[in-house]
Amino acid sequence: MTAMARTAVLNIVGLTPRLLGPDMPRLQAAAAAGGLIRVQPVLPAVTCTAQSTYLTGLPASGHGCVANGWYDRELAEHHFWKQSNHLVQGPKLWEKCRAARPGFTCAKLFWWYNMYSSADWSITPRPMYPADGRKVFDVSTHPMTLREEVKGALGEFPFPAFWGPTAGLAASAWIARSAEWMEEKHRPDLSLVYLPHLDYNLQRLGPDDPRLAADCRAIDRVAGGLLDFYAKRDVRVLVLSEYGITAVNRTIALNRLFRQQGWIAIKEELGCELLDCGASRVFAIVDHQVAHIYVNDPALLTAVRTLVESVPGVAKVLDAAGKRAAGLDHARAGDLVAVAAEDAWFTYYYWDDERKAPDFARCVDIHRKYGYDPVELFLDPALRLPKLRVAAKLLRKKLGFRMLMDVIPLDPTLVRGSHGACPADSREWPVLIGTGESAEPIAATAVHDRLLRICVR
Repeated sequence: MTAMARTAVLNIVGLTPRLLGPDMPRLQAAAAAGGLIRVQPVLPAVTCTAQSTYLTGLPASGHGCVANGWYDRELAEHHFWKQSNHLVQGPKLWEKCRAARPGFTCAKLFWWYNMYSSADWSITPRPMYPADGRKVFDVSTHPMTLREEVKGALGEFPFPAFWGPTAGLAASAWIARSAEWMEEKHRPDLSLVYLPHLDYNLQRLGPDDPRLAADCRAIDRVAGGLLDFYAKRDVRVLVLSEYGITAVNRTIALNRLFRQQGWIAIKEELGCELLDCGASRVFAIVDHQVAHIYVNDPALLTAVRTLVESVPGVAKVLDAAGKRAAGLDHARAGDLVAVAAEDAWFTYYYWDDERKAPDFARCVDIHRKYGYDPVELFLDPALRLPKLRVAAKLLRKKLGFRMLMDVIPLDPTLVRGSHGACPADSREWPVLIGTGESAEPIAATAVHDRLLRICVR
């Protein structure tokens, strides 16, 4: 009796044909042996949208994940980095595999929308928030008993290395170890493994910085270890990425522009200014190089589009017809969607006086901000002895006192790389390695069918 084929997909975030080279010998060899296909990224080319497209074969208009965040018109609240898989509309890859191969199993390791899915096993970052205001780093798993098992085997997940000023290799290395642990314990038919290490310095430094060579070598070692591990267990490995990161040198603050027009509603709380989305006539929820613009006053729609189209760094503005053509016509999307030029990105900033910026602006706070904030990858260079300051705050927290980890700068010019738009040069596109072919570029929606064919062969 022949054993069923099994597959692992390594999602190496930010990997592009341009980065493959001498500093990535293992991945370059995998591409030479298994074939490399360039993938035209979905719009927007951001984590939640790209992963949902790969796992459903649908554009954002089909699966509903229009960005990493969006505005809920009924609740009048913005949402970022939600984790329920119920948000992803349409059947998932592993569900289709189960239909074709009864008994098919899937482990989903740190891919997003990883809670309450139909995958057999999952591990995802999920802090605990006790009633006393603390934030306790942890992971969530399915089944829940898996949490203590994997932490008992591997130690605590290094959460600060997953995002923030200290984000680095330790998180990807832990995830790789968890994939090996999962394989040894449960032998999934499909393992989805998320390796984010390249993403950090690609945004901090930009793709042209020579210091990126060290990051390439580091993630190549982690990926190479997984290639060897899976090869010994007759597991076929595919390498996939979500987007390529382009160099940026300018920022766009649409909410500040809307404030100048009198369209933004601001409420002051405890000396800080908060953006009141529900009371605003127009506002933007931004995500890297894409901005969803919500127009609560329909009479302003034409004026808003004309204004945004005139802003330096804005490449295009999609109206209803444009969203349909781009696969973004979903209820969660903005009334207009602005796309930045390759060398620009959108900040969520709306305040005119930094002294009135909300307290969370200087913190790593991925949920409350009105957009994705890559400045969270930096410690404020204006701080004296920043590491000592952080250590003192952590000690205060350990002693049971409240503290605010306000060490993030308010300088978006520090960011040197971004993504979300489709780069003109296909060397900056994501890749699919290991299908056995080196074909012409394919659309992001076509990745799903290739994964499906390999998983059920």
